Amino acid sequence: MIYLVITYSVGVTLGCLMGYLGGRFDIVTQRFIEVLANVPFLYVVIIIADRIGRDNINLVTILLVICIFSWIHITYYMRTATYKEKARDYVAAARVLGAGPFRVIFRHVLPNAISTLVTLLPFSVAAIITALTALDFIGFGLPDTYPSWGRLLADGVSNLDSPWIVASVFSGMVAVLLLVTFVGEAVREAFDPKKFTTYR
Repeated sequence: MIYLVITYSVGVTLGCLMGYLGGRFDIVTQRFIEVLANVPFLYVVIIIADRIGRDNINLVTILLVICIFSWIHITYYMRTATYKEKARDYVAAARVLGAGPFRVIFRHVLPNAISTLVTLLPFSVAAIITALTALDFIGFGLPDTYPSWGRLLADGVSNLDSPWIVASVFSGMVAVLLLVTFVGEAVREAFDPKKFTTYR
């Protein structure tokens, strides 16, 4: 929940501002995002784990590090959706009535771009699950006192004569990721404002 709140708050706000304001703000912010996107995520985690000490790392620390990089892809989608929606007549009408940029974005544009946002949500949940599992598997995740799929998977790889260890982790991950995807698809259809709407 912490991951989703931080990631989507930053990504949605910045992406909508980029799409709505455009111009120099859009260009400068895109250059910053491109620089940040090229920073190797795994090296940052290794450096932080080495500096803090793996025994002192907790789940909140790992999630905050992942949040530094996870909002980037959301800005691209929200920027595109905002560019498309701000050309609609209802945005022009809101401007004529005196609505400011934040009111137009969060009261008019964002509700009509909610289907894009809800579509991304299950993929973000799946990404954080796989990222935490992968970090624990390679030994740069949570301390050994925390139970995790990644550590269980590493134990299974070390004991291939007991295949049920790897099989149980794999089956659990596949089941959870499928459920997240199906629930996300149902939520997307329920919240899609354009499903029963025809633009004239």
